[in-house]
This record gives sequence, C-alpha cells and structure tokens, in this order.
Amino acid sequence: MATITPSTPANGSNSTLSSTSIFGGAAHDSTTSSTRSSTTQLSASSTAMPGSAASSDNTYIMPNSPIKNRNCVDGYRPKVTRTLGQRPACLVNASVTYCGNNQIYAFGGFDQYTDEVYNHVLRLDLVSHQWSLVDNYGDIPGVRMGHTATLYGGDKLLVFGGENEHRTYLSDLIIFDLKTAHWTQPQVSGPIPKGRARHAAVLHEDKLFIVGGITGHDNYVLDDICYLDLKTFTWSRSWRFVGRFDHSVYIWGDRVWVFGGMGEDMDKIGDLWWLDMKGSPAFESPPPIGVYDRYASGGRAVDSPRPPYTLAQQPGVVGTSGYAANSRTQQVNPPSFQMKTNSPMAPGTISSVKFVGGSNIPSQGSGIHFHVYSSGTLLDFVTPAATITTKDCSLSALDLSTLRWQKLAEGREIFKLGYRWHYCTMNEDATKAWLLGCPTDPAATDLGPNGFEYLSDIMEIDLRRYGFLGNNLATESQTEARPARAVDQPSKGLGADLAKLFDQPPETGSGTDFIVTALAGDWEDEDMGRGAGVTTGQNWLAPDAPTSPPIHVHKLILQARWPHFARLYHAQMAEFHTKKMHIPEPYSVVRAFLYYLYTDSIHGTSVDNSDATTDLSDVAGLLVMSNIYGIPHLRLLCVNRLAKELDVDNACVIWHSAGLANEEWLRKRTAQFCLLHWGRIVRTQGFLRLPRAAIVELSQEIDPEGRVVGGDELEYDGSLHGSRYGDASDRKHSFSSQTTQMLEEDAVEDDGMEMS
Repeated sequence: MATITPSTPANGSNSTLSSTSIFGGAAHDSTTSSTRSSTTQLSASSTAMPGSAASSDNTYIMPNSPIKNRNCVDGYRPKVTRTLGQRPACLVNASVTYCGNNQIYAFGGFDQYTDEVYNHVLRLDLVSHQWSLVDNYGDIPGVRMGHTATLYGGDKLLVFGGENEHRTYLSDLIIFDLKTAHWTQPQVSGPIPKGRARHAAVLHEDKLFIVGGITGHDNYVLDDICYLDLKTFTWSRSWRFVGRFDHSVYIWGDRVWVFGGMGEDMDKIGDLWWLDMKGSPAFESPPPIGVYDRYASGGRAVDSPRPPYTLAQQPGVVGTSGYAANSRTQQVNPPSFQMKTNSPMAPGTISSVKFVGGSNIPSQGSGIHFHVYSSGTLLDFVTPAATITTKDCSLSALDLSTLRWQKLAEGREIFKLGYRWHYCTMNEDATKAWLLGCPTDPAATDLGPNGFEYLSDIMEIDLRRYGFLGNNLATESQTEARPARAVDQPSKGLGADLAKLFDQPPETGSGTDFIVTALAGDWEDEDMGRGAGVTTGQNWLAPDAPTSPPIHVHKLILQARWPHFARLYHAQMAEFHTKKMHIPEPYSVVRAFLYYLYTDSIHGTSVDNSDATTDLSDVAGLLVMSNIYGIPHLRLLCVNRLAKELDVDNACVIWHSAGLANEEWLRKRTAQFCLLHWGRIVRTQGFLRLPRAAIVELSQEIDPEGRVVGGDELEYDGSLHGSRYGDASDRKHSFSSQTTQMLEEDAVEDDGMEMS
C-alpha cells in the first residue's frame, strides 16, 4: 500500500552519517570495537529520525518506489569478476592498495580463522585477474595489522604503524619498492609519533599525514595529527585534532577532512571534521631536523635524531640489520595514563558539522560502509551485510564545498545479490574504485566449503559513469568556478588568455575571423515543446525562430577543439567560403559552448567583460550538444555539475535534457528528485514548459501503486518517521497537524546541520 513522502527542503538537507576506515586505500567496516573482529557488520539498524512534514491541509503524490523492479536503465552496472591464483584469506585490518599498472597489492592483516597475523605481500593483476604471492627482500617488516599502506611516487608503498601478534603498537615507517620488491627502512629524525593501529594516512605535497588511531593496553583513542616530510624524512610534532579510529582522511582545498570512524565510547561517529591548513607555517614549511618533542612519545624513550635520508640518495638499498625492520622502533604498550598528554591544538581553524535530518544520507545502523573521495566529494558505498539486503544499499555523495548530500544510486543498481564486500581501493586519479569480497553462499562457488574466507571476487566501478571528474580535472574546475575579479592578474594559462579575446569584433584587434549565430533568446523564453529534433541537431525552438546577434570567434580554435567543425571545414562546405555558421540552438547555450572550446570551462561566460556563472539550464543545453557532437569531456563536466547542483527550479529542464542526451543515469536521478519534491516541481516554470508528452512520461515514473493522499490521512503516514518510501510497518504513531508543521519548520530552520 502506497504512502506519502513529505516534501523536504530544496537544498537537500540530510540525515545521519556513516563511518568506516581506510587503510592505504582499503576501507573496512567500522562497527567493530575489537581489533580482531570480523569484517562483517552485525550492528542493528538505528531508529530513523522524524523527517520534515507538510501541513495536513496539502496533498502530495507519493512515489512508492520509482525504480521498483527496474534494471539499470543505461545498461551500466559494475561487473563482478572471479579471481584466480593464490586468493588470499579474508584478512581483517590488512591493507589493500591500488598501485597503478592495473595492479592491487595486499599486505599483512589478521586471519580470524587461524589466529595468525601475516606479513605476506600479495598482488592482484586486474588484466588477468590473477593473485600471486610476491617474493620480497630486504628489511622485511614483521607481521602486522591495522597499518596503512600509501602509494608514493607511483612505485613506492609507505607502510606505517599497526600492531603485531603480541598487541604491540608500532610506529615505524617501512618502504616497499614495487619495482624491485625490496623493503627498506629509512632513518628518520624528529619526534617519532606514538605507535598506533587503525589510524588513517594521506599524502599531500610530499608529506605523509597521520591522523588518530588506537594505542596502549586499553585501546586508548588518539586525537593527534602529525606528518612525515618525505624529502628529509623528518617527523613534525604532534597536535591535537579529533579523536578517531577506523576513520577516513582526505586533503582537499588546503583542508584536512576527517569523516566517520569511532570515538572513545566505541560508537560510530557521524560528524565531519576539517582543519584549515592554508597560511599555517607549521604545515607549509618542513619541520626542523632533529627537534625532540618530549610529549610526542608519551613517556617512551625516543632514539636520538638521525641524519636526513632520502630515496634519491640510496635507491634500492637493502637493509643489513638481519632482523625485522619494525623491531627497531616498535613501541611497547605503555600505561594508558601516559597517553594523555597536553599537546597543543593543531594550527589553523578546526571546524565540524553534524548532519541531523534528511533523506539522502544512508543509514549508519546497518551495512558495511566504504568511504572514498573523488573530485572534492566524499563517496559512501553502503554494501550488503548480514543486517541489510541489496535493496537497502546505496551509493551516496557529500560535496565538501557545499556540505550537501545526494543519493547517486540505489543498491540494486550497483550490487549483485549473493556477495559480501570487505575492502575498497581507488586509483590515484579517483575515477575508478574496486571492491574486493566473496560470495555469501560457499556452496554456489568453486572455492570449497570455506569459500567465504577468501577475497575471491572483485568489482570495478567506473565513477565517471556517475559524473565524477577525477581529482585532477576537479581541481581545475574548482579554480575556474571561483574566478578572481582583480583587474591586473598574472596569466592563468592559454585558455584564460584566449577567453579575453572571445566574442570580440575584429576591429578591436582581437583577431577573430569567423562568425557563429544561434537562435535568438534562451529556451526559457520559449516553449520547450516547439520542435522535436534536438537529438538530430535541431532545437526545441521553432525552425523559423529569429537569429541571434553574431558571436565572433577564431576559426583556428574551432578547428583544433571541435572535431565536427574540423570535418566540415576540411570538406570546404558553405561555411568555409562564407566564414559564417548557424547553430540552431539557443544563443546562451551556443555562447557557453563556444566559451568551453576556448577554456575547457562551463562555469563562466564573461558576459559584458565580467565573470558570470553559466545557468544550469544552459548547462543542460550543453549536455545535449555534447551528445550531438560527441564531446565526452564536455559531457562529463556537464553531468558532474548538474548532478551536484540539481535543484527544484531546474530539475525538469535537467530531466528533459538528460533524456535527449541519452544520459539515463542522470535522467533517472532527476526523476527521483522530481517525485520526491513533486508539490514544488509542478509549480516551476520548467515543468510548465515541458512538452505534453514529456509531462506524461515524467508522471509515469511514479510507482503504479502510488496515489495522492491528503487531509487527516497524512497524520497516519509512516513516511513522517523519516522513511523515504513509507511502509505499513512504519505506521506506529500519529502526528497532529500542529506537530507536523513544527517538524517542517524545524527542518527548514536548521537546514539539517549542526555547526560547531
């Protein structure tokens, strides 16, 4: 029986966060409070919080499940592949790291079935899907778990910390050369940090940052942050930041972001914390060599400072100590009271946010969560576990610049039935992620009766299919999105300099030698239903629509950047002779398209010599043009921005354009958004301008069992308790219309966040 989903604020405020830890790119289920606990999460579902609700005087249409019983429409679903060779046991707190060249390395970990801790190095070839045991040499580290393994320079793995079979917490750094399979232990100087496990590590500008973890007999939770300068191998001092273990850490926009994990009370944490490093000499300059911090060791004697060591000075050096490398710097468990030192607060501003309401953030009470980061966005994979099924899983994203959560896909669109996933890793560009796991039914596999003990299967997820640019492109887009307005600025590259000549008449000395015209006005000024040939190069507008003013461009730029124009020009079509071209698309869209050819940017069009932001409706038009002319990079930029900035006013335009551009994933996401905010959507100009056939098609996205409910019946609807799609089992309480109105007012006022 269908129920009603109350409308939520258009800015997408959301509910509770998830927690996980990442070890060298591998993520682990963070519900475990013991180091040697299973990777399978067994915690019960948390009680959903009441969502915002509307007055019972209104009526709403309820999408019971807009994707119910539907397959992935665009044909893309991550593929699961069975691996071959020496498949490793399903180790707890190992490190699993993608190391480039289609290879994943696994190191260490605890085997919960044999009570062994390992120091094996295993390699998975993603082309042949073959596991192999790597013969390794040199200062081979002792067995460990809960360590981090971080790829550095493309051919080195930096292994830090962890704990061994005696529950001794380690503070050593060991380097594994992927080319020679040799381990070396560099001589370090500075205050060596406390030994720890289940911490987080991240690289930034030749610095290895270490955040949090647990240490000591009582599993004391550390709240520090420090870094190792990899040019001099000098440790910085430790500062207080936030107490966490099994968490994830990321550096984006000169900030250290910490999400999820567990705190001193062993409960999962749903807060997002960040530390602003910009302008702090402590982070921007290397630490002094040989400085001793008496608080850094928590009462343990520290080796005397050593001269600096660099990889360039001693490449491929094999240790000659004759014993395990970590035995030099292992840290014996001290009493927990010695851990509680008064370290200074980290330099820079420390902020945090707690999400307390909304429907887009995945529930943290059940499922195995993996957190990875791409394009300045936190991704939360909620994967199947003993407590939830595939239909309850999801892929959600938190934009770190806006602190806005969005649900990108439901679990059935990503995960196949019958699998459990234990580790997650990602490539350096953050365009692909891999989940490693195994089937849940050993009888249905070729792995024997204990098949569930192995990392036997791998699933590759192409994040570009969900609109993610990757870290490299996203960094450029972030810069372009916030252009400075100073008059005299240094050059920001050839594209930025050429943009100053874009659409300038030749008499100004700009050198423009070609004219492009478009349809006059924007499609927001006309009926979107007139004309129907966008996918064949025509426009929504009538073919006899007036022509726009000329846009002055350089034909050399168009030839170099636009394959369609190059073919047309080389064939010496009419445009070759007239030096004019007409594009039957709205003027604002064509202008934004030509500006993209100059700059690779879809954020600004420099209208009237001033920086401006391209409207989402124009970006939707650019998406259609990227499909017409086959420009994949433009398509990726458009999908990324439309998915991040999806709002009520532009939802119908985005939905319609996504359909015209054959972007089924974006179209389906936007349809879900429209149905979730149906009451507001039907009152927007975008909806009113949709063609009749499109309105019917959008309406049919509603589940066949959906119905319109109003009046007092709203008070008995289960969706008022925070469920996205109400269920009869949820209808345990009733709310008066006054209480419902108060919930709505509170949600709008708080916007789903508590700042501290």
